[in-house]
Amino acid sequence: MNTTTRFKLSFMMFLEFFIWGAWFVSLGTFLAANLTATGSQTASVFSTQSWGAIIAPFIIGLIADRYFNAEKILGVLHIIGAILMYQMYKATDISVFYPYVFVYMVLYMPTLALVNSVSFNQMKDPEKEFSTIRIWGTLGWIAAGLLISYYFHWDSKEGTASGFLKNTFLMAGIASLVLGLFSFLLPKTPPKIAKSEKVKISELLGFDALKLLRDKNFLIFFISSILICIPLAFYYQNANLFLSTIGVDNPTGKMTIGQASEVIFLLFIPIFFKRFGFKKTILVGMIAWAIRYALFAYGNAGELSFMLILGIALHGICYDFFFVSGQIYTNSKAGEKFKSSAQGLITLATYGIGMLIGFEIAGLIKDNYAMADGSFDWKMIWIIPAGIAFVVFLLFTILFNDKTKDITEAQS
Repeated sequence: MNTTTRFKLSFMMFLEFFIWGAWFVSLGTFLAANLTATGSQTASVFSTQSWGAIIAPFIIGLIADRYFNAEKILGVLHIIGAILMYQMYKATDISVFYPYVFVYMVLYMPTLALVNSVSFNQMKDPEKEFSTIRIWGTLGWIAAGLLISYYFHWDSKEGTASGFLKNTFLMAGIASLVLGLFSFLLPKTPPKIAKSEKVKISELLGFDALKLLRDKNFLIFFISSILICIPLAFYYQNANLFLSTIGVDNPTGKMTIGQASEVIFLLFIPIFFKRFGFKKTILVGMIAWAIRYALFAYGNAGELSFMLILGIALHGICYDFFFVSGQIYTNSKAGEKFKSSAQGLITLATYGIGMLIGFEIAGLIKDNYAMADGSFDWKMIWIIPAGIAFVVFLLFTILFNDKTKDITEAQS
């Protein structure tokens, strides 16, 4: 890969995740402060991510993979996304805001697969080259959070009260427009499937891999994947609002510690796999969710603020040790024929079904523990997902008993 192509792909990946991090992290705080949204209304907005994940395979499989170059579709989707972001920036009511965010997420989620497709198409050895491109996405997410907190101060107590968080949508919209236009300069990535070739819906959604559920251990892993996404949804939906309302300075910037730890702990997964195997590795990821929320429940913005920072930093273990190791396990179980279908099935189970349920529960819990003065009983709001994560941890410990060596072999 030449230097020009590497720069283009890195810049594309940086902007792709800069856009997402620019508005999604502080979304819960914006909805509460600017649009006075209830917990259920907030849940509906966050659930658009899940609906986007469910609908995305149809856009990619039925349109992008058959009729148009991936980089051109990427450009069109981001240009439309910029327009939608501007409408979200102007919205003053949740009923006006929701349709725009719904359409936006339906269009944005497919771009996650498109940037990967454009990248892989330029690589001779993706296993070695992709990580050096993908890391720019994480840096883009971190950069967005740092700008919001430490440069613009939109999420400060005064900034939030003044309604400045709406500017996150303007910033994301500008970045989306830039990426939309830049996409037409990306390397050409033509369709992979002939127009005449039939595409099965079962393949797009991973249903061809349902036969893997006949394996008791894979079924337990599949159900656990759905269940663990319930506490995950609590973090996405409530963490920024929680940190903001209890008085933590620069909450969006501090939450980028989670992305930094994600990069670091990714390096530890091969070590854990080799020494402890899949079950123990994924159990570490599960128990980390319970510990993180316990830290949130009992920490504060004063002398116990270190507990909150530690909870944020655990994001790397929570995400990498469960999701990444789960993808490796799925890959090892699927075999060559069903690898893509199996990964699609797990994505549908986690980002689709699991988080859809999780966002709804998180919204109901938040409403249930709302106080008369407008504050929240954050201790209970975090204890509940900690309990859910701990129960999933126990169930997986007891029920999962896969002692085969194929996972270690697949990883190596």
